[in-house]
Amino acid sequence: MTNILAFETSCDDTSVAVVTDRYKVLANIISSQLDHADFGGVVPEVASRLHIRNIVPLTQAALKKAGLTFGEINAIAVSVNPGLIGALLVGVSFAKSLAYGLSIPLIAVNHMLGHVYANKLEHPELEPPYLALIVSGGHTELVHFSAEDDFRIVGQTRDDAAGEAFDKTAKLIGLGYPGGPLLDRIARNGDPDFAEFPRGLKQKDNYDFSFSGFKTAVRNYLSDKNPQFIENHLADIAASVQKAIVESLVSKTINYARKNKLGTIIVAGGVSANSLLRKNLTRSAQKIGAEIYFPPLEYCMDNAAMIGAAAVNKFLRNEFAGLDLNAFSTKGIRRI
Repeated sequence: MTNILAFETSCDDTSVAVVTDRYKVLANIISSQLDHADFGGVVPEVASRLHIRNIVPLTQAALKKAGLTFGEINAIAVSVNPGLIGALLVGVSFAKSLAYGLSIPLIAVNHMLGHVYANKLEHPELEPPYLALIVSGGHTELVHFSAEDDFRIVGQTRDDAAGEAFDKTAKLIGLGYPGGPLLDRIARNGDPDFAEFPRGLKQKDNYDFSFSGFKTAVRNYLSDKNPQFIENHLADIAASVQKAIVESLVSKTINYARKNKLGTIIVAGGVSANSLLRKNLTRSAQKIGAEIYFPPLEYCMDNAAMIGAAAVNKFLRNEFAGLDLNAFSTKGIRRI
């Protein structure tokens, strides 16, 4: 059995995991950086410093939980892009030092592909062709996988990501950080038809997304409302916001899958934890006879287990990185 020690430090979560070549998670340790709540968003310099502080003890904790020593690790995997460059460099530098010191292979992983492969941790049998909807705080993409190493982006955001739209509109109505999960929780008790907000790029056969104008529309709606009105209708406004974002994601995903006769849809990224997205996309997929997969909630957020999962096939194909590997912050899904 092959044991892969994986690292994820692309943003504000430090994570170390041990994953086998059969997609079994032996350990997945995550340290969330609550320090950013004081700033209302992630501060890159703070994130980098906290990664440096956490990565060694988290590595020790992951190995202890897995019941392994460094000598029983067969490869090192690390997220190299996209993300905050300083944060990524912490993980990449540490991973390279371990690979060199242990004389074992180093595997570079795209963070977005990691989110896709999070689904393999519960469904190792899952194979292309499938359509992947990747939705997170910084990314919104529709990716058509013909094979694991053959895919193309068929739709993406032209401005802001769905996760950012959730977080920013949550901030506008007075919720804390991170706003997306809080908005989801509050929206469950609200009227989704209370307020009408725009759906971007509604044209037929257009699979791109746009949420910049949506955020402006929410701000304009709130601008002439007094604080008491917003407080009294917080759940209704949250439900209306959530409905608009989710409808845009669901309609474009289902339309592409239907037109291209794709029978499998997988969802990935932090927003895949959203309860309404799960409910509506599952219902819509059933109507067109497509199977729908979501990662377990524990693997929706940034985590190293998904990086280890994405590294399995690379290990089997001997796709290893050199010690000159560097991090880069280019957005989007691409193979390394």
